[in-house]
Amino acid sequence: MTHAFKLAILLGLFSTPALADRIDGNWCSKDGHQLSIMSSAIITPGGANLRGQYTRHEFSYVAPAGEPDAGTQIYLRLLGETAMNFYRLKDGALGEPELWQRCEVTS
Repeated sequence: MTHAFKLAILLGLFSTPALADRIDGNWCSKDGHQLSIMSSAIITPGGANLRGQYTRHEFSYVAPAGEPDAGTQIYLRLLGETAMNFYRLKDGALGEPELWQRCEVTS
């Protein structure tokens, strides 16, 4: 095994996976709301820090007291690299989806 090949393997083992195919990250709605997901942790549109149910492409939580959707089950589903749907569970069924986009990075 060459030194360069060993180095490539080592870098692969210790590199951080890309989040492009995960729901993790910062999300923005068309009406100016934001949320942030990192694994099972979320900062909700109202600013609460919670834990929810996480899979690579989906996230769900119950909106906390003090937020407009308090007590409502929220379900988020990744659509692609830059888009996800935001649903409110109503009467046991998913409501109409709201399209959210990854927030733009500004410097």
